[in-house]
Amino acid sequence: MPHTKSAAKRMRTSEEARLSNKSVRSMIVKAKKAVVAATAAGDAKKKADALCAFFSVVDKAAKKGVIKANTANRRKSRAARLAQKGATHQASTTAATTA
Repeated sequence: MPHTKSAAKRMRTSEEARLSNKSVRSMIVKAKKAVVAATAAGDAKKKADALCAFFSVVDKAAKKGVIKANTANRRKSRAARLAQKGATHQASTTAATTA
């Protein structure tokens, strides 16, 4: 337990920030899954829309400081490569990383 008023406040604000950051991170994961699903379906329009939405979510997370700028750029780059190469590439890289 905190000993001072400032430590108690810091504990409260840290918890609020943690929950907010958790929400943003889950939005990133959902947007990435939408890109993967659209790529697997092969619909160019859905893929482009999902990729645009993913870029937006990642950029907003970087702007808020939830993830760092380089992390955002890396994730966007990987998502773009995934969308360009197709779903077969995603399946092979996922299998390689989990094995």
